[in-house]
Amino acid sequence: MLKYIKHNLDTIDGVAIYPIISLLLFLGVFLGMLYFVFKMKKSNIDEVSQFPLDSNSINSNEDE
Repeated sequence: MLKYIKHNLDTIDGVAIYPIISLLLFLGVFLGMLYFVFKMKKSNIDEVSQFPLDSNSINSNEDE
């Protein structure tokens, strides 16, 4: 059974490009997030960091 699964991708033309595309996509998203994080204002980071501690926030478990 393993020998049939092992060679499934050999029949697809141009299959070698998919790992390269996925790596470039991941790298683009990762670098974009790094840029976004380092360009955020300090006041926004402080505000967002307090969300889990805010007693006025709506807890999804309360509705259940």
